[in-house]
Amino acid sequence: MERVRIETGTPYEAVIGRGLLDRAGELAAGAVKGRHVMIAADENVAPLYLDRVRAAFGAAGFRTESWVFPAGEGAKRLTTVEALLDEADRCRLTRGDCFAALGGGVTGDLVGLAAALYLRGVDFIQIPTTLLAMVDASVGGKTAVNLAGGKNLCGAFHQPRLVICDADALESLPPRVFAEGMAEVIKHGAIFDAALLEKVKRGAEMTGLIADNIRIKSDVVRRDETERGERKLLNLGHTFGHAIEKLSGYTLYHGEGVAIGMLIAAWAAEKHGLCEAGVYAELREILTGQGLPVDTAYPAARVADSAMNDKKRNGDTLTLVLPAARGRSALYPIPAAELTSFIACCDGEVTGR
Repeated sequence: MERVRIETGTPYEAVIGRGLLDRAGELAAGAVKGRHVMIAADENVAPLYLDRVRAAFGAAGFRTESWVFPAGEGAKRLTTVEALLDEADRCRLTRGDCFAALGGGVTGDLVGLAAALYLRGVDFIQIPTTLLAMVDASVGGKTAVNLAGGKNLCGAFHQPRLVICDADALESLPPRVFAEGMAEVIKHGAIFDAALLEKVKRGAEMTGLIADNIRIKSDVVRRDETERGERKLLNLGHTFGHAIEKLSGYTLYHGEGVAIGMLIAAWAAEKHGLCEAGVYAELREILTGQGLPVDTAYPAARVADSAMNDKKRNGDTLTLVLPAARGRSALYPIPAAELTSFIACCDGEVTGR
């Protein structure tokens, strides 16, 4: 079992290993004060793990409640958060009690936001069961739901008190869901660590790979907890990826959108002389090797238009994250009016395919 400490305003640990779902209560008892927990899971995860996790919390002396909601990106709305808040109130959770998010990134995002809002903020624990959530979404305190205009437009920073990553849960994932998590692993390598890309190529052991990614993200969060500067780099692929997700009606998975978004950013950066040659080709090869999509039928103009509501837009300026070299990326502010022309070169290569 590995432990990674995340140094935020309120420090906490991510625990990575195997067999940890059955120790969830024992691990949580050392991280939260209350002994009344609301465990939330979607309808896909609940049949797999909810009873086990409830039993683990009960064995550690917790009084447990559970709440199950519809699976999928469509549930990531304020109405779902409101339903969870009403259930917490019905069960009489107090300010000293906590929520536990059992599942993927959607679950962690909306349960985290509910915890930020309930009684003006209560503790919550992340128990991610997907690779994407383990290596990215569960760490760093970003919580959010979607609005009609786009992804994650309503949210708050609210750090968990503990993150429990049981690598055994990955064995139940469909290949497509596992692959989208690898997109976030590859993203971290493209931003900060070329050695991580090599580990992906040779097929590194999962617990170590998860811990490596959490360390990368925790270092960034420690230096920039509320995304004023460096943490924006973690959005590589997200501006265009979110835009494509929205265009697809959210039939495209988040990690799939990020994969395509990274390649749009890399191809445009190379064509505009902002990135060394070869970065795009290597990223495309690695992403293809993980079974991820590497292009989209949407033309660049539609992707750019969809990206106009991105939350990283500030007035008339949009800050893009672009690869600059192998294992290194940089922030590139661009006038929003120039976004379409900036990525027009992607048509026929990544977009409009």
